[in-house]
Amino acid sequence: MALVSCYNKGCGQKFDPNDNGDDKCQFHPGAPIFHDAYKGWSCCNKKSTDFTEFLNFKGCKIGRHSNEKPPEVEKPKTVDIEIEQPKVNDEDKKKEIIAQLPRPSFESPLKELVPTVNVAFKQQMDQMDLTNKMQATGLNGEIPIGTSCKNGGCKASYKSAASNDESCVHHPGIPIFHEGMKFWTCCQRKTSDFQTFLEQVGCETGKHKWIQEGSENKVNCRWDWHQTANNVVVAVYAKNYDYKKSFVKVNPIRLMVKIVFPQENNAEFNIDLELRGIIDVDKATAKMFGTKIEITLPKAEGGQWLKLDFPRETVKQIEEEEKEEPQVVKESTADDSDVDLDDIEIIQGAKITDLASQKFE
Repeated sequence: MALVSCYNKGCGQKFDPNDNGDDKCQFHPGAPIFHDAYKGWSCCNKKSTDFTEFLNFKGCKIGRHSNEKPPEVEKPKTVDIEIEQPKVNDEDKKKEIIAQLPRPSFESPLKELVPTVNVAFKQQMDQMDLTNKMQATGLNGEIPIGTSCKNGGCKASYKSAASNDESCVHHPGIPIFHEGMKFWTCCQRKTSDFQTFLEQVGCETGKHKWIQEGSENKVNCRWDWHQTANNVVVAVYAKNYDYKKSFVKVNPIRLMVKIVFPQENNAEFNIDLELRGIIDVDKATAKMFGTKIEITLPKAEGGQWLKLDFPRETVKQIEEEEKEEPQVVKESTADDSDVDLDDIEIIQGAKITDLASQKFE
């Protein structure tokens, strides 16, 4: 009898219906979860920021194969609601920036903040043994047996040196999850069923990639901000990061953050932006917790910030205009160059990234 596909999540095998016992299938009974750049399963504690590693998680339950395809989840109906936004003309936008002048240089010396590290978090990271993880990612120059191919959609694993000569059928594009649909940018085979998406055969043949390249060694973290009358507070949400290698640097109009994740082959998350207003550097503080880094930036001037930052090109344009006619403020004909990315959802380097979650929620 012909073999049929098993639709249990995480299995991906073909089986003989006449030879299907209670111990034939290893699968995940739960559902996939994507949250704060991590991918995991609701039924077990396995999670990772790497999409390919997530796809290769072995199931946490043993049972029978099933050739019954789960019903596709009905796409929820959306209703567009128009929300009237407060009108702010170009002149008001320009006045807001000019009101902050004179501003220090963006290239002013940066001061590294000495963070307050949560005691429990510090003990957790100090006790964490990273040796096995480093070996598992091939940092010692050898490829461990069982290492999964890092190309998207490839399910092969390293068995011996002969594995390097095998053909790798994979997706050269990136996976996209948008409005309930799942597909690869390289072949655009869209589906709303997660298991069907996982079973899509690659559209290109090439060589296996056993070690993630350094250029892809990045992590995307969710971050947001809020303000009070006296302070601007920025929170970056991250777990299992190296508090010794991570840092926060500031100057009066600049914020730079670097977070290093040792368990992800020293992957990094970075922020470097020009602040909307001027801060008091000497009073700025940073606190590191097990789930986030909280940065408090005292305002050097009173008033509310419309946004946390703005592109430096806007300021340069105004400075040039002021040099030409210092007594006259010309009316700007350009739109506000602040870009809202609230509706963009993209996945880069097989890492699911919600850009909206990084902006100001």
